[in-house]
Parts: sequence; structure tokens; C-alpha cells
Amino acid sequence: MGENVVASVTAAYRGYARRKTLVIALVALGTVALAVVAMGLGSAGLSPLEVIRALLGRADPTVSRIVLHIRLPRVLAALLAGAALSLAGCVMQNLLVNPLASDYTLGISQGAAFGAAVAIVAFGAGSTQSTTVDAVWINNPYVVTVFAFLGAILTTLIVLGMARARGMTPEAMILAGIAMGALFSAGTIITQYFASDVQVASIVFWTFGDLGRASWKELAIIAAVTLPVCAFFILNRWSLNAMAAGDDTARTLGVNVNRLRLAGMFLASLLAAVCVAFLGIIAFVGLVAPHLMRRLIGGDYRYLVPGSAVAGAFLLLASDTVGRNIIAPVVLPVGAITSFMGAPLFIYLLVRGYRR
Repeated sequence: MGENVVASVTAAYRGYARRKTLVIALVALGTVALAVVAMGLGSAGLSPLEVIRALLGRADPTVSRIVLHIRLPRVLAALLAGAALSLAGCVMQNLLVNPLASDYTLGISQGAAFGAAVAIVAFGAGSTQSTTVDAVWINNPYVVTVFAFLGAILTTLIVLGMARARGMTPEAMILAGIAMGALFSAGTIITQYFASDVQVASIVFWTFGDLGRASWKELAIIAAVTLPVCAFFILNRWSLNAMAAGDDTARTLGVNVNRLRLAGMFLASLLAAVCVAFLGIIAFVGLVAPHLMRRLIGGDYRYLVPGSAVAGAFLLLASDTVGRNIIAPVVLPVGAITSFMGAPLFIYLLVRGYRR
């Protein structure tokens, strides 16, 4: 009798794990298929077979240049940034016990925008050109990137510093992040007030969010940050599950709650800061993707952490593909597309109220 019960429980658990793994695998396969399709769409239309041949080095030189030098970096930027932003949002929502937590609601994106505005105005990083492709461009992107990164990290350190010094609750950390976001938004507006017309246009252009800015060098930096941080969260998946049950339960299970919360928040913020610094503001991916995966596979962080990363990659790639092709040859900013998806979900969560 006892053996039958054990066998039944074991079979049920294996089915539970198999279903979640299958969902994640299907989303991953869908992401790969979408990546191939996305690399074929554009002014020079390519079939999926031509794209695959180019990736394998068996296409003619023109097709290879289009795929490997123009479209592949953009697709990889979408995959890496989508995974990083979604993973950051997933972990922030766990550590702050708040479904509204993300890099955008914690003010990290606004801090980066303020840093970029200071670089454009104070160091003359914005300029104009006369081509029909872009009326405004960033003529010193590395200065803007460094200042945007400093703005994002400064926001993170201020919020975490207040939390550690004053022993703030997770809910208070969210409110502190919203306050910091409002403060940096006001700083950006004041900076624009004293800027020239060209500088104001450059600031607005930077805040759009554009995956086409990333070169292989930027992709390597984003990957070098994203992959180790993702491994850290996967290794701490059991601790994240314990945190989801509440601080007291986590302490009972041997989790150092304060240390994990501060380290996890810093690493999640680092993911968001790197993406925002190189690609501009891409809002709501960290909010939408984790909630979609919770609907599909539940709140078990052993599966939710990798599942959120895969869903974020799919979501941002789909958004960018829509933005590039819906009114081609005009390319819509990917940040606007993700905001169209994320804002209704944000309102839904507010209306429904907090319920974990």
C-alpha cells in the first residue's frame, strides 16, 4: 500500500515537472522559429531556408552580409535584452513581494534617461545629419552609454542604500523607486529646458529604445553580464521559492533573507542597467513576460526563472519584428510597442489589486 502511494506521488511529480518543462521548451522553439522568420523580413525579403543557409555559411555573399552583419545582431540584441529584462522583473517581483516591481517601476530606466540627457547636453553628444534615414543621431554613443549606466546604477544604489539604512519594507522600496523615478524624470525635463532644439531631439531619440544600436561589442558586454547573473538566480531557485512563501518561512529554511534580497536586487538592477544603457528605454518587458509565464507554469521559481528569460526573449523579438514591419519602411521604436502591451497589464494588476 505504502509503495503504491509513493509510486503515485512520484508519477504525479514527474508529470508536473514534465508539463512545465514542455511549456518552456515550446516557447524556446517558438523563439528560435521567430528569430529565423525575423531575419528574413525587411526590404530585402529572404526565405527561412536562405536565412539558415546564410547562418551556416552556405549562402551567396550578398545574402550573408544582410543576415550576418545587419539582421543577426539586431535579433541577438532582442533575445539577450528580452531575457535580461524579464529575468530582472521576475526576481524583483519575488524579492520585493510585489507583482508591480520592474526596472521601470523602480525608477532605473528614468535614472538612465537622466544620465543620457546630461551627456547629450553637457558633453554635446547629440547632433544632426542630413540623410533621409535619421534626422537626429547620437554622435558620441559611448559617452551617452556610460552616463546612462551611471544614472541607472545610481538609482539602484540609492534605493538599496535607503532600504539597508532604514530597514525599509519591500513595499516601501517600491515607493522609494517610484519617487526616484519621478525625481529623475523632473531632472530630465529641467535638462531639456536648458537644451537646444537639436539636443532636445537627441534626448527624445535616445529614450525611444532601439535594438539596432547594438554592435557585436555591445552584445558581448550584455551577454557577459546576463549569463552569469542568470546562472546565479538558477542556482538560488530554491531560496527564491522559500522567499515566495514569506520572510519568516525563508529564515526557517535557512535562507539569509536580507543578504539574498540585497544581492538579488543589485544583480537584477545591473541586468536592467546594462540593457537600458546600450539600447535605450524598453518598458514593461520585465512586467509582462514573468506574469505571462506565471499563467502558464505557475510560481515555482525552479521553472519560472528560465521560463521568464525565454518568454522575455520571445516577447521583445516579436515586438521588434512588429515595429520593423507593420508600416515598413518606417521602423517604429520597440519601446513604444512594448509599452502598448505592458500598460494595459499594469492597469489590470492595479485594478485587480495585490494578490500573490
